[in-house]
Amino acid sequence: MTMYGHGGDVKSFAALCGCETCDVLDLSSNINFITPSIDFSGVVLNAYPTYEPLTEALADHYGVSPDQMELFNGGSSAIFSLMQLFDNAVYTIYSPAYLEYKKAASLYGKKVALIDRFDSMDTEVEENALVIFVNPSTPDGRYYTIDTLMERWIAKNCTILIDESFLEFCGGESATRYLPTYDKLYVLKSQTKFYGCAGVRVGIVLSNASNIASLKEKEPLWKISQLDSHFLTTALTDEPFRVRSHALNAEAKTYLKTILENSPLFAEVFESDANFFLVRLAEMNAREFQERLIPHRVMVRDCSNFDFLDDRYVRIAVKEVEALKRFEGAVNEIVLGEENVQ
Repeated sequence: MTMYGHGGDVKSFAALCGCETCDVLDLSSNINFITPSIDFSGVVLNAYPTYEPLTEALADHYGVSPDQMELFNGGSSAIFSLMQLFDNAVYTIYSPAYLEYKKAASLYGKKVALIDRFDSMDTEVEENALVIFVNPSTPDGRYYTIDTLMERWIAKNCTILIDESFLEFCGGESATRYLPTYDKLYVLKSQTKFYGCAGVRVGIVLSNASNIASLKEKEPLWKISQLDSHFLTTALTDEPFRVRSHALNAEAKTYLKTILENSPLFAEVFESDANFFLVRLAEMNAREFQERLIPHRVMVRDCSNFDFLDDRYVRIAVKEVEALKRFEGAVNEIVLGEENVQ
């Protein structure tokens, strides 16, 4: 099992633990633990899907027109399509960032330049570069006010891709406000994170109508299923879900932050505006911490394969308070074990 690969590989982890998947507490996957309740009984599966209700609902939700949007089979699918579409000489990624960007750019033979978000945010980008910025960021979850950055990128005539897959967790201002005034801006929004539906594959790219028309020319006609479309169309109208989700996530996030900040296992807890925390371990490395959690059947995300991070960084996702109490017990037992060894 590659314990740092992506997060969420519950089946492999359960096999490693010798338990059922339902016994695993997955803190490695940053998917909302609250999900909307959807009735699929009326979904017609013997006809090709039509996307007009979904695109209209999404356009209304994000304050754009339907012709400013393209649907994808998840955010990762959108990333690979965009990396193939753009022809900029340099692809600049503010890192650490979602690793699929670097993977896709490298796959298509692009020249990749990395900017360290933690230490070198003022680094100048090249003229006419593609700029990739994840906001809120991953794996640390920080939301950035990017007005100054946008001015800098626009002055350099950059193509700009802003990934806002976790924005709905924090309510920050969207870069879509720049769409009417800058024609080289693309905004990606994965729908699986906030709506707690990693198994439902819907991602969207927003840009001006001309850019979207060019993007669609290279895309297949059908990319998501009728089940995907029905799920998200219904979820977008579920306001009680949104209210409940924000409330329960805020409560659980506060609880998790307290656990992390009060434990000597962690040297640093990064401020986060999303539904997860990046932490730096005090003594052990991420792999050792994962192994210590195996008897407790708890998964966390080793972040050592992110650019500019070493093997002491771990990402821990927000889950329901009762589940986090189990994590707290595991952390306390590990601390006691460390003290006994000393």
